[in-house]
Amino acid sequence: MTSFDDFNLIEEKELIPGFFGRMKHTGKMTIVKWKVKKGAVLPPHSHPHVQVTMVLEGEFQMTVNDESKNLHPGEIVSIDGEVVHAGKALTDCLLIDVFHPEREEYK
Repeated sequence: MTSFDDFNLIEEKELIPGFFGRMKHTGKMTIVKWKVKKGAVLPPHSHPHVQVTMVLEGEFQMTVNDESKNLHPGEIVSIDGEVVHAGKALTDCLLIDVFHPEREEYK
C-alpha cells in the first residue's frame, strides 16, 4: 500500500490529558504525531507493541524499566513490547511515535 498524507489534515485527538495526537494507520504500524503540553504525564504502562519515540521539539523525560533520560530534538528511544515505560513533558513538545503492529485502540 502506498499513500501520501498530510498529518495537518488528520483529526487531532487528546488520548491522554495534555497529549494531542494525529494518527496514521498503515495496516502494519501506527505513526502518531503528538503535541504535548508542558507538565503532561504519561503514566507507567506497557503494551505488546514495539515503540520508537523521537523528539522533534522540546524536552521530554522518558523512563524505561526505571531508567530515566531527558530526550532533546533528534533523540530517539526504542522500546520492546511489554516493557514498562512512562514519560513527562518538561517543556511543550512535539513527538513522533511509531508502533508495530498497529494500535487498534487508537483508531
